[in-house]
Amino acid sequence: MHILKWFVFPLLLLGLLFSDVEQDPLPSWNSGPAKAKIIQFIHDVTQEGGKDYIPVEDRIVAFDEDGTLWVEQPIYTEFFYAIESIKIMASQHPEWQTKEPFKTILAGDLEGIKNFYPYEMVELMAATHAGMALDQFHEKVAAWLKSALHPRYKRPFTDLVYQPMLEVMELFRKHEFQIYIVSGGGQEFMRVFAEGLYQLPPSHIIGTTGKLKYAYNNGHPQLFKLPELLFINDKQGKPEGINLMIGKRPVAAFGNSIGDQQMLEWTQENKGRTLEYLVHHDDSIREYAYGPNSKVGTFSTALMDEAKEKGWEVISMKNDWKVIFPWELEDKKRP
Repeated sequence: MHILKWFVFPLLLLGLLFSDVEQDPLPSWNSGPAKAKIIQFIHDVTQEGGKDYIPVEDRIVAFDEDGTLWVEQPIYTEFFYAIESIKIMASQHPEWQTKEPFKTILAGDLEGIKNFYPYEMVELMAATHAGMALDQFHEKVAAWLKSALHPRYKRPFTDLVYQPMLEVMELFRKHEFQIYIVSGGGQEFMRVFAEGLYQLPPSHIIGTTGKLKYAYNNGHPQLFKLPELLFINDKQGKPEGINLMIGKRPVAAFGNSIGDQQMLEWTQENKGRTLEYLVHHDDSIREYAYGPNSKVGTFSTALMDEAKEKGWEVISMKNDWKVIFPWELEDKKRP
């Protein structure tokens, strides 16, 4: 009997370990507080009768996109699209050669472009697409995304999503959370790919929005883009946008920069248990390393101090993520 126990116990232990691996909801995360806190939060708030239980109708989670769900360096993806649009139209606008910010773009001044804010680039896009039907704009963005490659990775921009964050979104989805993207990027730009990339309907995308005009084209009603901004969804604009579009505070929020600070603060003021996360880009080998001195995705010292003071979890890309991109999973499978 004693000998039998000697054989059986290790087999049971191995079985438990193997079961844990198969059931790991976040397999692309290394073990540690950042991973454990997400799993524990979801477990606690979905246990009916528990002290932290959150009803299904209140399970709202907000994700920033640029730098939180996909790569934002060396400039935002939407900036690349706007630059190409401006270059295509430049021959029709000779005044752009000496007029800012067009001059900086046409000169290929990447450092100068980094000084632009997301809403400024959205304004440029509005200027270059004024009068265009919304459906036509969506088609142009979709076509560009199929052919455009990131300058470093030489892959489509839609390949540059973060696998660990896709797993987090799926874990929330499985537990009946309503997922929203709340980004400073252009709302209509993101709506083109959000459903395919994140499995989110257009109604769950909250972004910087340009004005539209309802009019007729050969007797058919359409929406046309206007060269004016309706709403800037950045910094304090994020809580304002959340309230405007959802009408409830999130119970969880994920960001990566000073543009997300107010969204996390707004979330933490919700009644009951909440969860706040910031992605820290500290992996120069697999992705990029940047922080307080970056013009794109600024993670200031003050933001880090606030995260420590308020108990927000800071994700280290270098230490907390086994892989960063989905294609790395395929690479690991190859002999």
